[in-house]
Amino acid sequence: MKAQLGQVGIWLALVSALLGMTLLIVDLLRRRRGYAPFTTLNGRLLVPVILVGAVLATIAMQWALITHDFSIAYVAENNASVTPLIYSITGMWSALEGSILLWGLVLSCFLVAVVWRYRRHVDDEVVGWATAVMMFVAAFFFALMAGPANPFITTGSVIPSSGAGPNALLQNNPLVAIHPPLLYAGMVGFTVPFAFAIAMLITGRVREGWHIDTRRWALIAWTSLSVGIVLGAWWSYQVLGWGGFWGWDPVENAALMPWLCGTAFVHSIVVEERRGLLRVWNLSLAVATFSLTVLATFFTRSGVVQSVHAFSASSLGTIIIVFFAFIVLGSLGLIAWRGDQLRSPVGIDAAFSREGAFVLNNLLFVGFAVVVLLGTVFPLLYQAINNNTVTVGAPYFNSIAVPLGIGLLTLMAIAPVLSWRHATLQVVARRLQFPMLLGTGLVAVLVAAGVRGFFPLAGFFLGAVAASSAVRSIVVEFRGERQRGRTGLGAFIGRSGGGMIVHLGVVILAVGIVASTSYVTRGEIILHPNQTVTFAGHQFEYQGLRVIDTSVKQTTQAVIRVDNGGIFTPGISQYAGRASEPVGSPAIDSAFIGDVYLTFDAMGTQGGTSGAQAGNGLTPESVAIGVIVEPLLPWLWIGGLVIGLGGLLAFVPHRRRLDAETSAPEPAEVSAS
Repeated sequence: MKAQLGQVGIWLALVSALLGMTLLIVDLLRRRRGYAPFTTLNGRLLVPVILVGAVLATIAMQWALITHDFSIAYVAENNASVTPLIYSITGMWSALEGSILLWGLVLSCFLVAVVWRYRRHVDDEVVGWATAVMMFVAAFFFALMAGPANPFITTGSVIPSSGAGPNALLQNNPLVAIHPPLLYAGMVGFTVPFAFAIAMLITGRVREGWHIDTRRWALIAWTSLSVGIVLGAWWSYQVLGWGGFWGWDPVENAALMPWLCGTAFVHSIVVEERRGLLRVWNLSLAVATFSLTVLATFFTRSGVVQSVHAFSASSLGTIIIVFFAFIVLGSLGLIAWRGDQLRSPVGIDAAFSREGAFVLNNLLFVGFAVVVLLGTVFPLLYQAINNNTVTVGAPYFNSIAVPLGIGLLTLMAIAPVLSWRHATLQVVARRLQFPMLLGTGLVAVLVAAGVRGFFPLAGFFLGAVAASSAVRSIVVEFRGERQRGRTGLGAFIGRSGGGMIVHLGVVILAVGIVASTSYVTRGEIILHPNQTVTFAGHQFEYQGLRVIDTSVKQTTQAVIRVDNGGIFTPGISQYAGRASEPVGSPAIDSAFIGDVYLTFDAMGTQGGTSGAQAGNGLTPESVAIGVIVEPLLPWLWIGGLVIGLGGLLAFVPHRRRLDAETSAPEPAEVSAS
């Protein structure tokens, strides 16, 4: 029953997407030849049917997971009778086929949102082509589910009594319920700017105001992807037990690359809106960002990369890479075809200006994306050519990330005080006077307190300047809105206020990264019962072992009192069902000034040798505890929260801009011939 319902949902969505796309394209081509429209509305009416199909398939999958229906192979492989409810629900995106179902569901929601948003523009060619492009993308993913990535294949006549259960790493932290859906919303959301970019290229209407709405859709996607990436870093930090939050893993890089290009896009589109510049660049960025999300699906679902985040090997790699090549080559062909219409009649008046800063910002973000792409793809190309393996590790990425990060912080400090068209050094110096004094004072205090290191101190200085520059812009915006009669939260709503709050969040996050990575202290201590050991300025008292046995897992915990205060219990768990290695469960003493991160490395009964900080080996009653002290690391999560808030505020249309848009006349259609 559940498998049949799921199959019906997938085929309903696939047929509706193909039929709706065909009806739209036929009607749009007929209108080009002067015929009266007759199918555009009908094609659009199939969009809700696509969502109905996706919802039916999702309900069937969730029903099967929650009721542990092991007649469905996907459930048998990723669920068990003892799997808790929350991890049964999240099991839908814990493996390849279910993750594509989530992708299709999110894309269907965006499709319905686009049709609803432009319901008063039914006859507009740009909206019609954009909808058709999104239907094409939806058809591709539902075709995968109807074919090689079918999540509703049955186990046959022999139904197992229980399943293998989820991967142990995917059932020991509730963040798995939030992080993937937000990440998918971000990745899938960039389909909308891509679809409108293709629609504008097909129709030739590249000089109209569609870029304004495109930026709003990009902001939704960018905010979701930003928060999703930060939550993914938090999950990695909470679960994997290595004390880090970003390892330059190929799948992590796959999410970072569209974020970098998407960040460049939401900045550069402002230049086109204000000055009519960078049309080719912006269309290329919209295409590149979406293309990189498709490439990310290749990395995670093809089995070509080894990653804790990747799914198992599958036959989808070739199909996805062909789709990726079609998207890239087709888009480049359209851009070349419309090349003459994309040229801007004017250029940037002066490099030292707001638009000049935006261009440099874009070059840094896109350059960083290219560096990450090369570092991620090079091992695959090397292996394909030489039949040998090579690894590109964190040192390569960090060697580029640090100077680029310094450059971006510098731009964040200066750009908000620059004027459009041309900025004078005297005005900029006056506006930066207080931020520079604040940054200099902070560095002086830190040096006096014994803080050393050129790059960390440069990061703190630029962070202080950028933060105060953002606060200055927020205050100026707030005062202006108060003079117009807007108070409270309403004064912060809009692109300027929300954007500067995002900048503030990025600075907070950057300072957390700089402090936690530059001044981290790692070690291992051997603790005997009721013994207190001091390490890195903290006291650790071992109070014994605790064993917790449930139907899901068996956990052995070391009970540790930290600094004569709270009790923390790092542990090692063995999960039932799926055969797997024991999984560590770190314990974190988190405070505003930093974290003390504890891992249960070994018990005395297992033998072993002492760590660097221990003078003696393990005895039968002792434990080895890994300790990592990371200053200001919680600032990463605070910064991510502020970024999410700022992104939401930036998305909401400003009242003045909304009034201007609703009162403006409809743009004249430009001939596509």
